[in-house]
Amino acid sequence: MTSLRKLGSSDLEVFPLSLGGNVFGWTADEAQSFAVLDAYVAAGGNFVDTADSYSSWVPGNKGGESETVIGKWLAARGNRSDVVIATKVGAHPDFKGLSANTIKSAADESLRRLGTDYIDLYYTHFDDPSVPVEEIITALDELVKSGKVRAIAASNLTPERLQESLDFSDREGLARYAALQPHYNLVSRDTYEGGLQEVASRGGLAAVPYYALASGFLTGKYRPGTEVDSPRAAGAGQHLQTERGVRVLKALDEVAQAHGAEVATVALAWLASRPTVAAPIASARTVEQLPALVAVAGLELTDAELSKLTEASA
Repeated sequence: MTSLRKLGSSDLEVFPLSLGGNVFGWTADEAQSFAVLDAYVAAGGNFVDTADSYSSWVPGNKGGESETVIGKWLAARGNRSDVVIATKVGAHPDFKGLSANTIKSAADESLRRLGTDYIDLYYTHFDDPSVPVEEIITALDELVKSGKVRAIAASNLTPERLQESLDFSDREGLARYAALQPHYNLVSRDTYEGGLQEVASRGGLAAVPYYALASGFLTGKYRPGTEVDSPRAAGAGQHLQTERGVRVLKALDEVAQAHGAEVATVALAWLASRPTVAAPIASARTVEQLPALVAVAGLELTDAELSKLTEASA
């Protein structure tokens, strides 16, 4: 049994790979989504990440499609208490921003779609600088006190706003962010390392990085002269044009070969080893894509291998 990791100051314990739900109801239909969720749980996984806005960017979708699929799966499997569900507020077309009313109304809609009476981890998806942190934290605290939310977290905000939020929570004795979801991976380190990581570390927050595989680049399937059929191919392929991208791929190949492991597993293992990181997020559209992701739980890299990857990505 894989040992679970404590999520910051919360009482949540999570598998070291969070399954991204952005593909559910988008590139994975309901049957595919159920199969991926089943396989993830069968492998020991218990931490599913979604947002109320997934997948509002798809023509014909309204947002909430991913939560709806997850809710149907939870109902069909009867396993709600075994799974840590994280969702987010602030970017749904009908619930934009972080006013107190928006936060509370959006939470009720997420609960309805998920078919549950509590959310394990509730993130502010994007900061809303027009709303004082006092209003945001107070609204989130009310959700915690009412039992609708177990723990709160933040994503896409500045170190200054994060610190301000933590200070207010501490001063007033209100719910406090337990986790942070930053953009962070081997080819994007300055999006987290530095001020944001320092605030998280000082405040005892767990990091749950998104874009953990750089839109697929860190799976190793993007190589010079290859074409990949993916909605994210243009973004991922850009890293091949940089010296760092090429260096990182070479180092990943060497470490993966030494362990007989997939490149993606090594990239996730490096990320999972970083200070403050509890569980990187990665999504799988098909069951076949999942083993390389969940294998991070069993891959132990040496200090020399971690240093090689860190140096290549500098």
